[in-house]
Amino acid sequence: MKSGTAHADVVQPWESLETGATEWGDFSPHEQEQIVRHYAPKIRFLALRLKAKLPKSVELGELISSGTLGLMEALGKFRPQLGIRFETYAENRIRGAMLDELRRLDWFPRSLRQRVRVLDEAMRAVEHEHGRQATEEELQRITGLELREVRQGLEALQNQLWLSLDAIQDSVSGDSAENGGEPYSNTARRELAERVAPLIERLTPREKLVLSLYYTDELNMRETAEVMGITEGRVSQLHTQALNRLRREFVSHYGESEV
Repeated sequence: MKSGTAHADVVQPWESLETGATEWGDFSPHEQEQIVRHYAPKIRFLALRLKAKLPKSVELGELISSGTLGLMEALGKFRPQLGIRFETYAENRIRGAMLDELRRLDWFPRSLRQRVRVLDEAMRAVEHEHGRQATEEELQRITGLELREVRQGLEALQNQLWLSLDAIQDSVSGDSAENGGEPYSNTARRELAERVAPLIERLTPREKLVLSLYYTDELNMRETAEVMGITEGRVSQLHTQALNRLRREFVSHYGESEV
């Protein structure tokens, strides 16, 4: 009696999902569990990457929980005829669910939000009068805040901008890959992307390169510095400068502060 080697040719359930051979609803409960376990590490990876850009008050578990819901939604809505791999489709859904949850959480404390508004007004006043960015010392003097409070406010403002750029990236890579979905969520992201994309073109080449390396290529500050041949401090400066310029342009054009 020959011992078979059929096990080597067994098609895993997530492979059947990817190829479209089997739809999510046609898998057995055990197979569905296998598929979820297979893609679960992606949720944690994306949550950790997003968490690194957020205040410590945002819990990793909240991001993972919302990301899991995004994965389950992706599993139910995925159609192979979209012409993309399920993993790519799921990543967009997971990231989108995490960003939506952050908006619902209102992770920005009221006191910090007020501080950001005060700093924003001071920054615009300095830029209008002197045609340059305000220094931390100038902001401290104008607002009466302590240096620690100024830095916390600036960090919070930068976090807001990071999330907005993540939403834009999610919109650009996700909405074009699906038909339908949640009309409000997709429309809101698409409108934000349409507003900000032309503003990004107004940045200097070095500012655009920093954002591209950081958000598109997903390099960290150290890796970005190595690619550009400059210091991490200079990368951080260019990064902040680019985000602040985007925000100023957005407010100038639309009179709103969505980014």
